[in-house]
Amino acid sequence: MKIHLKIWRQDERDGPGGMVSYTLDDVTEDMSFLEMLDALNGVLIGKGERVIEFDHDCREGICGQCGLMINGRAHGPLPHVTTCQLHMRSFRDGDTIYIEPFRAAAFPVLRDLKIDRSAFDRIIQSGGYIAAGTGSAPEANSILVAHDTAEAAFDAAACIGCGACVATCKNSSAALFVSAKTVHLSLLPQGKLEAPQRVNAMIAQMNAEQFGPCSNTEACEVECPQQISVLHIARMNWAFNKSRLLGRKG
Repeated sequence: MKIHLKIWRQDERDGPGGMVSYTLDDVTEDMSFLEMLDALNGVLIGKGERVIEFDHDCREGICGQCGLMINGRAHGPLPHVTTCQLHMRSFRDGDTIYIEPFRAAAFPVLRDLKIDRSAFDRIIQSGGYIAAGTGSAPEANSILVAHDTAEAAFDAAACIGCGACVATCKNSSAALFVSAKTVHLSLLPQGKLEAPQRVNAMIAQMNAEQFGPCSNTEACEVECPQQISVLHIARMNWAFNKSRLLGRKG
């Protein structure tokens, strides 16, 4: 099938950018979206033009690197799917597809469709860890964790940090990402000791990175490829307010 593409091109981080039109013939429905972009880059290389740069790594939907805005939606038209797991069978012959990078002040565009997600790294570094003594590992059954608690912690830990929640939020809020990273640790016994300091440190870093506030539209949950629940945001806010009331700010 023939696909018409309008893709954001930007040569450098602080430079101007704009949408550039391309047309690809012989696109097959079995191509993944990234394979389609690979095919386009093959055409550009043949013409001696600069390829379109975009983030990707595992192409298995688990690394969180491939996020794109496709026709105005984070990761494209299918719910709970990463860009790399989106296939061209989701489009029709003759379709025009608009492709842009995730947009947020905290996610500056580096070139074309590549963005800088290092703000997420700094949030995790601010408190996304536990203090554990060195030595041999404790016997697995010595720390009892209820099944429901373990499942809730694993659900939060499923976040892959792709940034779709930020890109789809009208405020560019990172509340879903930060709540997933705080809740999955605070639910488990190993993370409870530092829970007040963790939630304060990570929220403070989130604000310092220029992410916007959460206004509870729940758009983040709709676009999250891992279906992270907005209930984690409520848990994070409860923990944050509790630590403030008790005077445990870090």
